[in-house]
Amino acid sequence: MNGAESLVQTLTDQGVDICFANPGTSEMHFLKALENPRMRSVLCLFEGVCTGAADGYYRMKDTPASTLLHLGPGLANGLANIHNAKRASSGMVNIVGEHSASHLKYDPPLTSDIEGLARPLSHWVRRVESPRAVAWDVAAAVSKASEYPAQIATLILPGDASWQDAGEPVAPPRTVAVAKTPDAARIDHIAKVLRSGEPTLVVLAGRSTRGRALELAGKLKAATGCRLATQFFSARIERGAGRVTLERIPYAVNAAVEYLKGFRHIITVETTEPIAFFSYPDKPSLLKSPGTSVHALAEVGEDGAAGLEMLVDALGATYTPAVLQQRSTSAPPTGALGPASIAQALAAALPEDCVLVDESLTTGRETMGLTVGAARHDLINNMGGSIGYGTPVATGAALACPDRRVFCMVGDGSAMYTIQSLWTQAREGLNITTIIFANNSYAILKAEYAHMGAGAPGERALAMIDIDRPRIDWLAMAKSMGVPAVAVETAEAFHKAMADSVHEAGPCLIEVRL
Repeated sequence: MNGAESLVQTLTDQGVDICFANPGTSEMHFLKALENPRMRSVLCLFEGVCTGAADGYYRMKDTPASTLLHLGPGLANGLANIHNAKRASSGMVNIVGEHSASHLKYDPPLTSDIEGLARPLSHWVRRVESPRAVAWDVAAAVSKASEYPAQIATLILPGDASWQDAGEPVAPPRTVAVAKTPDAARIDHIAKVLRSGEPTLVVLAGRSTRGRALELAGKLKAATGCRLATQFFSARIERGAGRVTLERIPYAVNAAVEYLKGFRHIITVETTEPIAFFSYPDKPSLLKSPGTSVHALAEVGEDGAAGLEMLVDALGATYTPAVLQQRSTSAPPTGALGPASIAQALAAALPEDCVLVDESLTTGRETMGLTVGAARHDLINNMGGSIGYGTPVATGAALACPDRRVFCMVGDGSAMYTIQSLWTQAREGLNITTIIFANNSYAILKAEYAHMGAGAPGERALAMIDIDRPRIDWLAMAKSMGVPAVAVETAEAFHKAMADSVHEAGPCLIEVRL
């Protein structure tokens, strides 16, 4: 067994059974090892699709995927979505090919400081020193990626370690991550805060926006009158009819300050206090009012569900029923397309248990508030802010949950970063509906231009924001990658296209012309 075969066998033994790959010459033995029937290999045409898909896979399965990247430049191409995955606490194991040790001394053209590239966005980086160390190093990488919160692990595999004899794999047993339980004294303090009756907002993140934690938060709200919210961006939220509804702290600084000003206390669960996404002239970074106190129920990395369970018990609210969201009965909208009608069409068309990946920026700002009464679904946001995450994350989510339809909402500017995802979706036959909001502009930047106090953009500034010369032909783009597509210009046409896509196998694209 060579090093590459040892690597793939150890990955699967440790529970990692999918690899998003963009291989090169130095990874040919790894490519051969992917013939292992226990490992699913998925070809992506750009490394940013590999890393984004691994992020989406983790968000839906809570287990890490692996990537195969070609040398330092391949890793560099994937870094933006590694950043987004790190901010979302998604675990992944990045396998980065490297020249053999004997060849590196000649400084070949693709030589680079792979460790230097990896460290800023990886929690753990290791270079394999010998083929017989491969299995142990891989197990360590998977263990790191499986921690809570999950980690980004990067393993550098030199060519000679890949093709030389590795013997039988020797690795430590698979480990199971256990989150820390919040301190009991902290729980008692927060129980007193809630008994005071002072206006309180509980802000949830991490795994506390789904499952048992979400139900417990609903009990807390029913028993104490506190309100429940998320940050503007969340890694994954379970929402819709029959679930506890979470409010969303606004993105714009003025709106967020206004939203938060009435609260005397903010209780955080697996997150920190609300902050502005950017720094703006003459606007605060911390969004709470000066007199508001912040209390951590569960720190990032702690078990939010356990903390909420302890708090509910301390308040005697164990048997208090949570207030659940009712199903919206509104008819699908008609007429012009706009943020509200788009959100209403989504609410009417989303099928039960679908996954909604949101990178719609300006067009989707009203989506969360107007889809709370939609059928039960999961919502995924971009935690890191580096655009081009939506279509790769949707790809990974669809592979993690093949029985669930995935909808990906993305602006036209963002979509162009990683549009190669469509090819992988077609090749794998993934049930993904990609919705492109085509306003032919980086519309978010027009708003940010004003928020930054720069006034109205002039001709040259607009030339750096508008993307209409030439206008992107989304239907042709989709067709070229094997994805059927349709363009819509009214709310009713958008709703119909959404609803129709639910009944079709494989991927499709809807261009929403704004």
